[in-house]
Amino acid sequence: MSDMQKSYYIKALWDPEASVWYSESDIPGLVIEAYTLGEFEKLMMELAPEMLAENVGVHDVNVPFDFQVFERREVAVA
Repeated sequence: MSDMQKSYYIKALWDPEASVWYSESDIPGLVIEAYTLGEFEKLMMELAPEMLAENVGVHDVNVPFDFQVFERREVAVA
C-alpha cells in the first residue's frame, strides 16, 4: 500500500518570545508545544502515531517520519 510507505515530516521550531518549541508538520492534527526539546520529542513519539491513525487512517506504528530541529537567533554585531 503506497500510503503506508509515505514519509511524513515533523519540525521543532523555537519561539524565543514564548520560550517554547512548537511543531510544524504534514501530519493532520499534530500540534505540539513544549518547553524543552526532550518534552517535545516525547510528545512527538506519543502524538504522531495517534494523529496518523485518527486523521489519516494509518495504523502502522513504524511509519517513517523526518524529524528536524530549527532554532533561529538574531545577533547584534557591534
